[in-house]
Amino acid sequence: MRIRELRPADAAAAAAIEADLFVDESPWSRDVFLAELAHPYTFYVGAFVEDSDEVVLAGYAGVARLGPREDPEFEVHTIAVARQFQGRGFGRALMDQLVHAADMYDAQMFLEVRTDNEPAIALYKSYGFAEVGVRKGYYPSTGADAYTMMRHSVSEVSEGSKESEQ
Repeated sequence: MRIRELRPADAAAAAAIEADLFVDESPWSRDVFLAELAHPYTFYVGAFVEDSDEVVLAGYAGVARLGPREDPEFEVHTIAVARQFQGRGFGRALMDQLVHAADMYDAQMFLEVRTDNEPAIALYKSYGFAEVGVRKGYYPSTGADAYTMMRHSVSEVSEGSKESEQ
C-alpha cells in the first residue's frame, strides 16, 4: 500500500468506489471530487495498491480545515475503502493521515457517520472520537440517522490528563 495526496486524475476512480459503496446515498461524482480537490482548505489522500500489474486506488479520505488559521477545526468529509480491500487496514491508514493533519494544527475534529455503521464507529472511537449528537434523517435519500462525533485536540487531551493527575 502506498499513501499519497489525491490528484485530479484520481477523481474518476474515487467516484467509481463511491458509486459502488454509497449507491443509495447520493454518491459523489467525478466532478464533486474535482471540486473538493481544488479547494484550498481540503486535504484528500488515497491508498494505492498494485493489482494485476497496475496501480489502483483502494480507498480515499478527505478532511477540511475550517475556521481561523490560528484556531481551526477539521471536518472529515469522507473516508471509503473499495469492497475488495476492506478489512485490511486501509481505513486505519487513511484515518492516520487525517488525524495527523488535524494534530499538526492542534485542532478538534468532527464527522458524521451512519448510526448503523458499526465498523466505522469503532474505528473513529479508536482515535478518540466520541458521539456528541444525532442528526435525524441526515442521509436524505435513505432517511438514515447519523451520529455527530468529535475528537479533542492534542492540547485538550493533554490538559485533561494533567487535571486528572492532580
